[in-house]
Amino acid sequence: MQVLPSDASSEGPGRGQAEAATRPLPKMLGEMLVDAGLLTAEQVDSIIQEARAQNVRMGELLVTKGLVSQQDIAMVLSLQLNIPLVELQRDRVNPQALPYVPEEYARRHTLVPLDVTPDSLVVVMADPGDMQVIEDLKARSRKSILPAVATPDDIREAINLNYRVSTQIEEQIGQVAPAETETVDLRLSPDVVAETPIVRTVDLLIAQAVRDRASDIHLEPQEDHLRVRYRIDGILHDMLSLPLSAHGAVTSRIKVLAGMNIAERRRPQDGQFSAAVDGKQVDLRVASSDSAHGEMLVLRVLDKSLSLFDLTEVGFLPDALETHRHMLKAPLGMVLVGGPTGSGKTTTLYASVNQLDRNERNIVTVEDPIEYQFPGINQIQVNQQANITFATGLRSIMRLDPDVILVGEVRDSDTAKMATQAALTGHLVLSSIHANDAVGVLFRLIDLGVEPFLITSALVGVVSQRMVRKLCPHCLIDTEPWVDEAAAYLEELGEPLENVRRGGGCNFCANTGYWGRTGVFEVLLLDEDIRRLLLKGASTAEIRAEALRKGMVTLRRDGMIKVREGITSPHEVMRNIYSIS
Repeated sequence: MQVLPSDASSEGPGRGQAEAATRPLPKMLGEMLVDAGLLTAEQVDSIIQEARAQNVRMGELLVTKGLVSQQDIAMVLSLQLNIPLVELQRDRVNPQALPYVPEEYARRHTLVPLDVTPDSLVVVMADPGDMQVIEDLKARSRKSILPAVATPDDIREAINLNYRVSTQIEEQIGQVAPAETETVDLRLSPDVVAETPIVRTVDLLIAQAVRDRASDIHLEPQEDHLRVRYRIDGILHDMLSLPLSAHGAVTSRIKVLAGMNIAERRRPQDGQFSAAVDGKQVDLRVASSDSAHGEMLVLRVLDKSLSLFDLTEVGFLPDALETHRHMLKAPLGMVLVGGPTGSGKTTTLYASVNQLDRNERNIVTVEDPIEYQFPGINQIQVNQQANITFATGLRSIMRLDPDVILVGEVRDSDTAKMATQAALTGHLVLSSIHANDAVGVLFRLIDLGVEPFLITSALVGVVSQRMVRKLCPHCLIDTEPWVDEAAAYLEELGEPLENVRRGGGCNFCANTGYWGRTGVFEVLLLDEDIRRLLLKGASTAEIRAEALRKGMVTLRRDGMIKVREGITSPHEVMRNIYSIS
């Protein structure tokens, strides 16, 4: 479903005229590339002819063919035109400059205003030689234009970070009278509703969430307003506040898209739909529930353009990665990934399944929901109405001649017992389970009614994990550690913490100091000694002591090793793993 109109294209009206106005530029650019030793004269002549035949810019064609990089082009243009080469990941955009260039115009021409003075406007451009665009900007802003250059990718990233939808949403909501928001008919044809204010508001909310890398959108009615929050890198951020009068229409629009019952507002519902944002396809899973001030919605955002993680990318230290891969080579048995909600268990399971041989093994999954689809793997969706649960789905899978079974979550006694039986009868079973640490997974299985002798026979190993935010690589600074950070680091690694790397905040990370997340892991491989202790009824402390003696790296130690490597900060490790009062 195309929810948003495509407005992210670099093509646009006036492209041909701009090309004609800058016709000498490609030859000059080519000469500069030759002088820089990046291309030969023969390559330049061939590319010029091909660019003219295809009516595309020479620089774009060079990058597409892989002959030069965007950075090479930007550097050559900077030298050729004697203009600054800007690092938009470090140089902050002045918010006062943004109103002079509309977002749609900035996206169409791949440019962003950087700064403004009473007389001039600094504009960072992918093609600073496009005189027609410069003259147009001069007329729009009534200021002299000072061009600078940056790579197209950096400019597009700066546009996403700096052009916020808050103002546009306020304008859209302002066009709807309060009395109309509850009665506007959102079940019309797409052509009719596409540009209505409420529809546009929902489109903008989704677009901004994707650009901000949000995993979830929260719409929470309060006493006097509708609160909108995004979860970014595991942390909820307030995005904007809408008038409460818009609540009914906004939720109705989302529920219509998700195939939910708009007349039912008291019972929890689930649904899903797809949307296109800046040329990317995303899936959105919608959940609704009644609250004290009205129906709240949470939208899970799944970006289909993102590739699935490889095991080398999720954050395993080398020894832990080798141990986990050893577990996955087992012909039969059960491998469990433990941790609280939101700790990345599903990502690790997907990365694990993704490396298994799909040609010689029949891999079947039962999931709720199916977040990503794998080629060559048979995936089953939990469906309560059809009586397909994890337990019943697992029973049906056993009749499908599986070699590997992935169960989304072991959450009840029936599923735990069925998964154990499947592991004991010749299958490799992968699943997630809620537990605080690796040893805690063993006792969680006992709590679910699985006998210790079955656990020792079926369980190959356990991975416990948390997620921590990674430091933004573009604004790293060295600071002195806080007292509690230094004490925790010394306790885990036995060495003093002289200084701490932190993110200072920049455009790239939206001034948070963090960009993306990685896993912190505790890997427990069951051997004969640990199995013997479990059968004897040993305590958690005794089994944990034996695991440590065998070399298990704890969550805390794994996190502090990542601090030493400059991946994250001590505070981030302590926030996610330690109890902070």
